[in-house]
Amino acid sequence: MKSTLKLFSFFILASILFISCQSSRNGSSSKSNLTGWNFNDPSYGSYIKGKFKDGNTPPGMVHIEGGTYTMGLVQDDVMFDWNTTPKQMHVRSFYLDEAEVTNSEYDLFLQYTKDVFPPEEEQFKHIYKSILPDTLVWRKGLGNTNLLSENYLRHPAYADYPVVGVSWIQANKYCKWRTNAVNLKILMDKGVIKNVFKEDSIKFKGKDNFDTDAYLTDPYELFDGDSTLYKRGIPVPRKKGDPKPTKDGFSGRQVTSSDGILSQKFRLPTESEWEYAAKAIFENREYNNIRGRKKYSWSSKYTRNKSRTNKGDQLANFKQGKGNYSGISGWSSDGSDIPNSVKSYPPNAFGLYDMSGNVAEWVSDVYRPIVDSEANDFNYFRGNIFTKKLIDPDGKVVIVGDGDVEYDTLVNGRIIPKDLPGSVKYIPITKDDTFMRRNYLIADNSDVEDGDQESTKFYELDKEELVGKPRMYNSPTKPEEELDSLGNVLNKLEYDSKRRTTLISNKTRVYKGGSWADREYWLDPAQRRYFPEYISTNFIGFRCATDKVGPMMLNEKKTAIPKYIRK
Repeated sequence: MKSTLKLFSFFILASILFISCQSSRNGSSSKSNLTGWNFNDPSYGSYIKGKFKDGNTPPGMVHIEGGTYTMGLVQDDVMFDWNTTPKQMHVRSFYLDEAEVTNSEYDLFLQYTKDVFPPEEEQFKHIYKSILPDTLVWRKGLGNTNLLSENYLRHPAYADYPVVGVSWIQANKYCKWRTNAVNLKILMDKGVIKNVFKEDSIKFKGKDNFDTDAYLTDPYELFDGDSTLYKRGIPVPRKKGDPKPTKDGFSGRQVTSSDGILSQKFRLPTESEWEYAAKAIFENREYNNIRGRKKYSWSSKYTRNKSRTNKGDQLANFKQGKGNYSGISGWSSDGSDIPNSVKSYPPNAFGLYDMSGNVAEWVSDVYRPIVDSEANDFNYFRGNIFTKKLIDPDGKVVIVGDGDVEYDTLVNGRIIPKDLPGSVKYIPITKDDTFMRRNYLIADNSDVEDGDQESTKFYELDKEELVGKPRMYNSPTKPEEELDSLGNVLNKLEYDSKRRTTLISNKTRVYKGGSWADREYWLDPAQRRYFPEYISTNFIGFRCATDKVGPMMLNEKKTAIPKYIRK
């Protein structure tokens, strides 16, 4: 009996020591190892140290473990345009939507925006219109496609079809809204915020809607300063003698970014991330080596299914030939003549659907013919615009008010808000912010080392001497804005009359993957094309990505050969 008790006591002690070591190793100890101070303790100033638990995958997403791969490696290159020169790249771990954003998901964004920023009110009249998909992309001068123009976006028959007719700019607006929507739900689920949709007394319109950055800046600026909507925050131990909080009063403290509770920002994937996720080369891995090459997102050099039950069916939705979008009646080999419902075809090894075919997808990069791996081979991305929060003369962060919205007129005449009411105002960094820096020198890095003055033959000229000189990338730019007597932007539509030598500019974005309207050639994930960021089509959609924090692997278990290998 004594030996059993000793053994049990030893087991308990070993478990405590193991958990303590694990906590110390993972940095989740409640005490500072270097000072001995207690974190989250009012006796030591209540200094914050949050707890982090890895493995919480955002809803609708899959984990993409990062690694190295060959970007731009294609099987066919009939264009010979130097667009897909192979280069070795490393991609960090991230999360990616398992399928494209659908009509029903985007319509939720539309409905919310219409409620919060009613278009019938003068100060909001351009906001809802700016995110509406262009349903007229389905029209053809010589085609009977009016049914799709009238029904594809909102008819329930197409609810689970990928949304199209969205520009790159609109896709980014959705990503920002999704960040706020997810974080609002997190705070409501944890009881920090009351359910704002049930509280009639809460003002939830215009600048008083929920914005993640505004909440982290000052929670009591939200909802017209109504603090009664906050129920309970992060528990904080009370000092001896402190009064207990009232029954209906807010207890604890507000959530901060240091708590690790809120979701990371949703965004479009970079080109390198998208291609890496689509190729899923790890299914061809043996130890740390790649066995063979992949042409498509699935592990085969053919587009047809080889399984017994679905033998001969296409593994993706694409145009199979001139006037052939779905095959012969009675034996439809790809199942659709337009975009099909998401998840209609087998996923790749990461669990991602439709990375080849169905609709092409926007990625975040500014387009350039050559990806410069010599400049950066780690998480490559072209298009960084570094910003900072605008601070007013009183030292407070500026939050955009209902009457402070600034608008921009795009080349195609569409008016879009630069910032939404209730959001934090950001401005580009200045020269003072980059003084004596080595890693970046300017705010807008879209054309760094390719298109900027330093990369041209005019690199020695002063700015005054550059006037009238030809630019490397001289795509049409937007017309000058005209304002009416009230300061509203007027539509000024003009065709560009200048002689142009390229369609490339800092407003031209990459899109990846083949679509229902493309031939098989474009199904290769390494192929790349481009469009102006303000243009929408009936064959380009998008999916969201978000960053993974902490370790690059969800678990530390390693296998010589992946368990999932498509036969």
